[in-house]
Amino acid sequence: MKMSYADNLFFGASPEIHKRARELRKRLTPSEKILWETLKGKSFRGLKFRRQHPIHKFIVDFYCHELKLVIEIDGGIHDTMDQKEYDMGRTFELNELGLEILRFGNEMILSDIQLTLIEISKFIDSHQA
Repeated sequence: MKMSYADNLFFGASPEIHKRARELRKRLTPSEKILWETLKGKSFRGLKFRRQHPIHKFIVDFYCHELKLVIEIDGGIHDTMDQKEYDMGRTFELNELGLEILRFGNEMILSDIQLTLIEISKFIDSHQA
């Protein structure tokens, strides 16, 4: 029986994407480090999150396969028109794979990690009911 994309953690990501993801894991941004400290080791609501995870042709900041949830952390570059257009296209493609995306700004995580966790919890609660 052939495995479908939806059954695969990586949605067909290439070896090159996996290699780039391994490199990115070595140098998380300050906001990624803060969120990762809360999410790692199933310590947040018993869910397994992965950081800098390859999916199809992308590397997402955080991914929970059980919920098909991508969490992206956006820095200032995401405020440019070109980047906003790219992000919209990327979100569309990830949605087409059956994934949902939550986006948070660096500043939100750096200034109020608890608010970020409340927003993630709201998503989880709405999808586990």
